Amino acid sequence: MIAIIDYGAGNIRNVLRALKKLDYEAEITADPDAIRKASAVILPGVGAAADTVQGLKERRLDDLVRRLIEDDRPFMGVCVGLQVLFDATEEGGDEPCLGVLPGKVVRFPREPGFKVPHMGWNQVSQHAESPVFAGVPDDSYFYFVHSYYVAPQDPRIIAGTTSYSLDFTSAIVRGNLFATQFHPEKSGDLGLKIYDNFLKATLGRHTRH
Repeated sequence: MIAIIDYGAGNIRNVLRALKKLDYEAEITADPDAIRKASAVILPGVGAAADTVQGLKERRLDDLVRRLIEDDRPFMGVCVGLQVLFDATEEGGDEPCLGVLPGKVVRFPREPGFKVPHMGWNQVSQHAESPVFAGVPDDSYFYFVHSYYVAPQDPRIIAGTTSYSLDFTSAIVRGNLFATQFHPEKSGDLGLKIYDNFLKATLGRHTRH
């Protein structure tokens, strides 16, 4: 079973529908035991990173997320689910995040011609030969909705970048951890392929029904 972490945010059911469409067994849950036993874990997100961290803490899931990633369990973060993995976010001040990865979450600068939030389709330039990108052409378009982006301290984890007034990190990879700033579940067939590739690469096909 694939666990989709429920910390009180929206958009989670879109991720569930995407996995069901791919014929994977998945469920939305805030139960630590179910998440701990899951073959893979997905942390999707919309909204503010600080609110997401608070939602995880209230459900006593913050330390569990850290342990799962430290143990190199298959784990995928999406949008805010990527941002909260870093040390802190500028959103709402200098708010602490989960501190799994060194780096900060910063707001897009105010630049003429670039509206914030960054919303809509944009290209992802691949920077790592990850199996998650198997069959996905370089510079493919994916769907974004965000006002902040991650700035990793370690450039080796950067799997993809996107240009919007500046080049920012739009995907990271480290072992069995993969996370995207874009929303695969809103990105058509290639977005579904990202989910499918991640699960095949970390689990194999036996996770399907």
